[in-house]
Amino acid sequence: MHIIATFEYSTSLELALSELENTGIPKKKITAFPLDKRVEPGKLFDSMHQSDGISLFDLAAVFGAIFMLLGTIYGYVLKLGPILWGLFGLIFGLLLGFLIDYTIYKRKLGKKIKQNKKEKISEVVIIIECKDHELEKTEKILWSHAALGLCKVSTPRNSGSSFRI
Repeated sequence: MHIIATFEYSTSLELALSELENTGIPKKKITAFPLDKRVEPGKLFDSMHQSDGISLFDLAAVFGAIFMLLGTIYGYVLKLGPILWGLFGLIFGLLLGFLIDYTIYKRKLGKKIKQNKKEKISEVVIIIECKDHELEKTEKILWSHAALGLCKVSTPRNSGSSFRI
């Protein structure tokens, strides 16, 4: 039986590993894989296949519609007419909304980058090979030391200690 768990790299991970060794699981049955953190900032514009949930065009569309409406209304009084003033209002509203969203996004992105530079905590994946009677105790140890997630994988009896996911 294999148990796969994820942890943040911290002292609780080290305590969990040492407690597992003290319960009788040898070091050679425990494998740890540290994961690299993403260091590059997110893209400014989303593609069709990938989105980060941040839209820079929502406020631009709202402001564009509002200023287009105002341009059309006051265009009846102004010299160039309602169609041109509506287009001017649309362009002005789109640019204003985009610039507001862009500055807010850049501030948030700057704060995230500063936070990421301060804390470089990465995750670690632990794979533990244990016997069926050690399963419950091992699982309890991992959960008590703040495991982020846990998975039990049963190994086929005829293939030895290797497993496939």
